Amino acid sequence: MRITTTLAIAVGLAALAACNNSAQENKADNIEANAENTADMIEANGANAAENIEANAQNAASEVREAGENKADAARNAADADGNNADN
Repeated sequence: MRITTTLAIAVGLAALAACNNSAQENKADNIEANAENTADMIEANGANAAENIEANAQNAASEVREAGENKADAARNAADADGNNADN
């Protein structure tokens, strides 16, 4: 949504700027607007990548915890089955 808003603002500014400017000034304004849009895209992509990395790390940590719990449960169940538990 941020990108869409930025593009809409850039188009609006370019339209306003086109009213009284020379062709050279319009060209310069377009170059500047394109650079700003590119910079915004780079920032948005970086933010998305960071969010994806964080989500992947959280998923991996959850999987490790779950695997550890499952192994601990299996060890407890094996101890119960052969009578070597602490409750006996």
